[in-house]
Formats: sequence, C-alpha cells, structure tokens
Amino acid sequence: MIGSLLAPRSARLLSVLALTTALASPAFAGTLVGTVVDATNTRALQSAQVRIVELDRTAEAGRDGSFRFADVPAGDYTLETRYVGAATVTTRISVPETGIARADIVLGTEQADILVIGQRANQASALSRQREGDGVSSVLTRDAIGQFPDQNVAESLRRLPGINILNDQGEGRFVSVRGLDPNLNSSSINGTRIPSPESDIRAVALDVISSDLIESIEVRKTLTPDMDADTIGASIDIQTVASFDARSDFLSLRAEASWNELADTITPKASLDFSTALSDSFGISGGISYYRRAFETDNVEADPWVTGDLGNDYSEEIQYRDYDVERERISASLSLDFRPSDSTTLFVRGIFSQFDDQEFRRRLRLDFGDFDQVSGGAGDLLAFSDADGELTVRRDIKNRFERQRIASISLGGETETGPWTFDYQGSWSRSSERENGSVDPADFRRDFEGDGLVLQIDNSDTFIPAYNVLGGASLFFDPAEYELNDIEFTALSDAVDEEWMARFNAGYTIPTGSGEFTVQGGVQGRWREKSFDGTIEFYENDALTLASFVGAPSLRIANIAPAAADRRISDFFFANRGDFELQEIDSRFDSNVGDYTNQEDIYAGYLLGRWDSDTLRVIGGVRVEHTENQINANTTELIEEGATFNGMVLDDDIVVVTPNSFSRSYTDWLPSLNIRWEPVDNLVFRAAGYRSLVRPNLADLAPIFAVEQNDDNEREGEFGNPDLLPYEAWNFDVSAEYYFSSNGAISANVFYKDIDNFIVDFFDSDGGTFNGIAFDEAVIPINGESAEVFGIEFSFAQAFTFLPDPFDGLLFNFNYTYTDAEGTVLDEDNVPRVIPLPASAENTFNVVLGYEKGPFSIRLAGTYRDLYLDELGGSAEADRYVQDHFQLDASARFNATEQLQFFWEWINITDEPYFAYQNFNGSRRLLQYEEYSWTMKFGARMRF
Repeated sequence: MIGSLLAPRSARLLSVLALTTALASPAFAGTLVGTVVDATNTRALQSAQVRIVELDRTAEAGRDGSFRFADVPAGDYTLETRYVGAATVTTRISVPETGIARADIVLGTEQADILVIGQRANQASALSRQREGDGVSSVLTRDAIGQFPDQNVAESLRRLPGINILNDQGEGRFVSVRGLDPNLNSSSINGTRIPSPESDIRAVALDVISSDLIESIEVRKTLTPDMDADTIGASIDIQTVASFDARSDFLSLRAEASWNELADTITPKASLDFSTALSDSFGISGGISYYRRAFETDNVEADPWVTGDLGNDYSEEIQYRDYDVERERISASLSLDFRPSDSTTLFVRGIFSQFDDQEFRRRLRLDFGDFDQVSGGAGDLLAFSDADGELTVRRDIKNRFERQRIASISLGGETETGPWTFDYQGSWSRSSERENGSVDPADFRRDFEGDGLVLQIDNSDTFIPAYNVLGGASLFFDPAEYELNDIEFTALSDAVDEEWMARFNAGYTIPTGSGEFTVQGGVQGRWREKSFDGTIEFYENDALTLASFVGAPSLRIANIAPAAADRRISDFFFANRGDFELQEIDSRFDSNVGDYTNQEDIYAGYLLGRWDSDTLRVIGGVRVEHTENQINANTTELIEEGATFNGMVLDDDIVVVTPNSFSRSYTDWLPSLNIRWEPVDNLVFRAAGYRSLVRPNLADLAPIFAVEQNDDNEREGEFGNPDLLPYEAWNFDVSAEYYFSSNGAISANVFYKDIDNFIVDFFDSDGGTFNGIAFDEAVIPINGESAEVFGIEFSFAQAFTFLPDPFDGLLFNFNYTYTDAEGTVLDEDNVPRVIPLPASAENTFNVVLGYEKGPFSIRLAGTYRDLYLDELGGSAEADRYVQDHFQLDASARFNATEQLQFFWEWINITDEPYFAYQNFNGSRRLLQYEEYSWTMKFGARMRF
C-alpha cells in the first residue's frame, strides 16, 4: 500500500528533475567565449557589453576583456558589442553542438587610439563601467587618475559626484560620500578590506596610498547581497594593475619635481610600473612609486570663546602655529596572474605603502584663562593687563616623526565550468601607525603677573587675529624669561590593525529563451584585531630656558619670535636624558589610559537570485552577518593629593590602573534589491533598496575608562562604551542615465537614508555611575536618535568629437550633489536639537574643461565644497564648522613622441585656505585658520 502511494510521487519528482535538467542544460549546447579589445590591440576593453541577439542574453567583458556564455544551443547567432565612445559592432558566430566557439571582437579603428590614450579614453572606460554596473556607482580609471593633478587616492576621488574630501595640511586625507562621516565608508584593495592605521577610527586615510600604482577606483553607492554590508556611505574599491589588463607588454617610467610657494624648495617624485606576459597563461605586473613633499603651513587657532563680565567676546587662548612638514610616500605593488586552463584563472596580488610624516611645529600660546573680563578696549580691539590677572605665555616646539604602513596580500581565482561559476579568495592585510621618539612638545612657559605686560588683541580680521605688546615688551620678547615647563616624550605610540579573510562564492546559471537566471550563494569569514599601546613620558629640568635653543621661525601671519629651533631641544634631551626628572604620575596615567585590544570576528553568508536579459537586470537576496567582539582595556584613575580614596585622604597623587574585559555578539539580517532597466539602448533606469550597518569605532567600543579626581573629590571622566550598537540604515536610490552615441553621458540620481543608532559623544554634567564608575562630569559615546539623509546627484560628461575642427578636441565634465543630512542629539542640558550630520556638505560640484588634439592635452579642474559641521559641541554655539572651499587645478601634457610625454601641473591655483569657526553670539569666531599657498609640478613620462 505504501509503495503504491509513493510510486506516483516518485514519478512526479523524476519528471520535475528531468524538466529542470532540460532547462538548465539544453540539448546539443556549446560554450561561447571571446575577448573585446581596441583596434590597436593595446587595451582590453573592460565592461564592453556583448549580447546574443537571438537569445537576448548579455555578458560583460572582464578586466582582461574576456566574456563567456555557457549552454548556448547549437546554431548561428548574431553578437552585438557596445562600448561608450565606439561604434556598435555586429559579429556572426556559429556555435557547435558540443565544445567551444570563440569570437574575438575588435572595436574602434587602427588609425585612432581614442579608446586607449588620453582624456577621452579615460572617460569612455569610466562611463562603460558605470553603465554596466549592477548598482549606482562612479568610476575612475588608471589614465584618469594620471590626468588629474592629484597627489594621492583621496584627492583623485574628489572629482566624482557626491564626494567630499577632508583635508589635512592642505592635502586630501579622508573621503566623505553623500555627506556622511568617513567612518561610514568601507575601503578595499583588490577585494581585501583595508584596516585603519589610526588607533581610534575605522576610516582609512587614503593619502597613504599613491595614485601611481592604481588601475581603477570604483565607488559603489548601492550594495548587493554578495558585498560586505558594513557601509552606509559607499564601498570604495581600489584595483591595482593586473598582468592581463594590457594586451601587450609595457614599461612606464615617470619622474617629476614639485615646488611649493611657501616652502620655496624642490622635492622629487618618481615611479615605475610594468606588465609582461611570460607566456600565454602566466603574467606578472607591478610598480613602485616614491614621493617626497616639503611644504609649510601658517596657522592660527583660538578657543574657547567666552563673554567677559563687561559683555566683551574674546578667546581665552590664541595660538599661532608655524609648521614645517616633510612627507615621504613609498608604494609598491606586485601581481601574478595564471591561467592553468580555459576555465580557471588564479591570481596573487600584493601592495605595500609607507607614509612618513616629519612635522616641526613652533607655537606661541597666549592664555587669558585667568581673566573674568578684559582690561580695556571695546568691540574687536581688546586689551589684557597682567595687573588684572595672570597672563600666561607659552612657546613650544614639536618634533614628531610618524610612520604609517599599509600592506595587503590576496590570492584567489575563478572557475567557470558549464553553468557553474566559483570564485574564491583568501587575504591578509595589516595597517599600522607608529611613533617612537617624538618630542611632542617641549614647552617653555612664563606666567606674567604684576610685571607690566599688556597685550592688545585685534579681532577685526575674522581669519587672523593680531596681537600687539603695549607694555612689558622687553620681558615678553626675552627668551631667557621662558623656563622649560616640561617635555612630553612619546616613547611609543603603536596602533596596529590586522585582518585575515576567506570567502567562497558559487553561482549556477539557467539560460532561458529571453535571458538567464542565476542562483548564487557564498560564505565569508573575517578575523580582525585592532590594538593600541602607548608609552608617554613627561620630563622636567628647571635649569633650562628658551635662550639656549632659539631658532628662526618662518610664520608669515604673526611674529612668534623668540621660537625654538627645530631639533635643538630634542637633540639636547636625547644627549642628556639623565639631567631630566621623570614625572612618574603623569607618565603612568598617560601611558595606560589609551591602551586597548579589540578582537572582532565577522561570519557572513548570503543567497541571491539574479535575472539578466537585454533590457532588465534584477538582483535580490539577503545577507546575514554575525559579529563577535572580545575587548580589553583599562580603568585608569588619577587621584590628586588631598582627595579621598578607599576612605582615606591621600598624601600624594596616585594612579590606579584596573584591567577591564568585555565580550559581545550580535547578528544582522540584511535584505537588498537592485533593479537595472534599459528600455532602449543607452537609456538606463536604476532602483535599489537595501539594509546596511556600520559597526562602532573599535576604540569607542573599548572599555577605556579615564577618571581624574581632584582634592575636592570631583570626578571627571572620559569613557568608552562597550554597549554601543552599530549604525543601522535603510538605503534607497533611484537614478536615470543616458549614454550618448558619442563619448558622453548625463545622469540624475535621488537617494535617501534612514539611519538608526547614530553615535555621538554625549557630555553628561548631571553625574552618576557608568559601568560601576562614579563621576560628576563625563564624556561618553552613546547611540543617539535617528538621522535622515536626502540628496540629489547630477552628472554630465561629453567629448565634443562631433564638432568641426579645431573644436572637436573639447571635453567637458560637470557634476553636482545636493545633500540634506540631519540628525537629533542631546545638548549639554539634555535638550534635543537638530544638527546637520558631521562632514555633511549641502552643496558640492566639480567642473572640468579639457582639450585634447594631436600631441596636446590640457585640463582645468575646479572643485567646490560647501561649509560643513566638523565637530559637535555641547551647544549650537560651540559647534565647529569648516568654511566652504573652492580649489582650482590645472594640468597640461605634450606627447613629444609615442613613447615620451612631458607634463606640468598647478595645484591650488587660487591659494584656498582652511577656515574653521563657531557661531558664537551671532558672529563667526575663529577656531582655526591655515594657509598653504600653491604647488607646481613638472616632469616627464617614458613608456616602452
């Protein structure tokens, strides 16, 4: 009886399996493979679209130009190949009943190299990759990076829509996408996540990486299930050169000189990169780059701003800073590519980058913190006399050498067999930031009280307050009056961030009569450890004055003489360490307060379905990520003499260090859907919705509990928070793109993000207990209210090749982004207030005018960024804003021969400064102002 019931069910099951097999593997089906290259056979045309017209199936050419269709029924077919900037090519091909048919497709003409060399080639490559992308993205290709006058990867990215660059010393450093904090982006090299060198953040400072070795950069603004979900801004994917990217061997040499107007010195840069195929199946490529940049910065800072008893607004401290900086960047990459068979490719890729930053900073500090009111004057012209309060003047020197390193090695491959596709990768990456031996700073100090010193401060210039000495000038300018207060010596500051990764993906493609459907799944593990170890020592020597160490400052915006020489006090300290007295209490506190280790393991899996046809692509699925943390740090308490500790009144200051350890885990389910619709050729509509997260900064999670208790038993704290939740966001994008028949495109995109658990630093002035630690005041990172981001992106690019000579060499690019990003936080009185999200610029745009004809190539590039909130204060008046910024750069190139090119670049032509301020009592009040002037470069490139 049971057997008779099972028999019909078994028959039906066999019928279903037979039908599925018939659909998945058509009878007498072959495989169609090929490559897409330019007519000069110089370059593989990545992202060229190849379509089998009769089957409505499409494939995208890979990095090496290759494409593949599996399970193509035997017969004769028409292939249609498209690439931006080239005419569509039609090819006839016959596919056998079994085996492989091959079609190698050539685009362009042998007389024109516009798909290979120059600005138009860069634009065509970037637009082709953007058009064929699964989601909303922006792309820079190798030549495009070289064409812009950019010093590093971060500065190259500023040319893309929705990108805002946060500068350091006039050089692009961190990348903000769509007005979001750089910590909300993820960055990878060759598919391997880049850990952060800095000790306290996740964001990667991309100025560490030289742009000379990069093949492409893709900023992916929407996510699919096979991508890591830990980004809300964008996923920044950096690719180095691979051996099969080029169709022929090449060797490129570049040498240049750089001159900064303030530093008035020439510094060198040189690079070499190459690619060679040692056989049809094995190739090697790589490069090395060296860059040394010397520059100066004029800086003035003022903080905090207060209102005196007489109603005058003034800053309690003004600092004039004179920077001499030398930065040295060494980068190297190496790639090995191997094709053991027609169905499998393997690779090993490595990159190493070292960034050395030698900084000398001379500083004059005018401290009016002891004053309740000004001594005289009104409005912007105020006077302070040491007859009315203690007036402290400090003159210090910093000699800091910091080294950052990023190293990454990845190995993996891809196998395609029948309807199956497998890809696999393992990697190791390590970033570090290290100081060991910096004097930061040596502080010389004089407290004036009843000595006749009168200082006048003129705030009429919003950017640069001036000071005048109205009385006591002989004492103020005498270096012998300034005794050594202390030396802060960084014996060790060692931040290390290391990650191992392994992933495996498998996909199965089912061809149909109108396209193909792919089921894909994968698993991934990431094992990360981030740590910081610091040894900070304070030394005193009361016998020393500034008179023994005087040098010549170079600050142009104020007189800070007498100032210490760059290395004189440091050299004396190292040679006479025994003459200095170690301050054990301060040294022990600072050496323990920041130490931590955070192990973070992430286990992920996903399943997606993908439908592809000539007009429609849909990718939907879900990703799950499980996170585990094991975190170790210290509770470090500095308790002053006279305070009560364990029921006893202390006779001396003490430091108490207690180790802490926390563990936590959580799981996130992250669905996503991406739709790409091309109803007619070159008109592309996209829509995307997905959920993503960003884990808190590893240092904010660490149980670093720092407490200082004074002799009145008042306890001030600064705490990490191991209970922080990750940022979680729903993200939505809708876009329309039209690609012109010539080399150009126009696009518009609308995006919206709803972010929960936004993390802010909260100042708690009410007192209480946090993780068992009592405090009267404390700063604690907490999860705040939700935040919303709404924005519009617009982009236009066109090569005017259709115009009559000589105007057919013109190129024009323009992109604009509007971002409305707001969140709700609690102020110092626990009252909610709405703020723009930090690093969110409401308006940004880039405009490029180029001309390329014959051997000449000229480009003028302008970049604008609106003002943005830089740091959150306890109230709106204490918030720190950065003024809007417009920078103009220019470049020109002349191809003397096919192998030799000369180039010239002019950076920051408009001498755009940096200005940070706060809106205090209705006026813009200076917090920081810096000038860098412009930099000019010139050099030559040889290609063999």
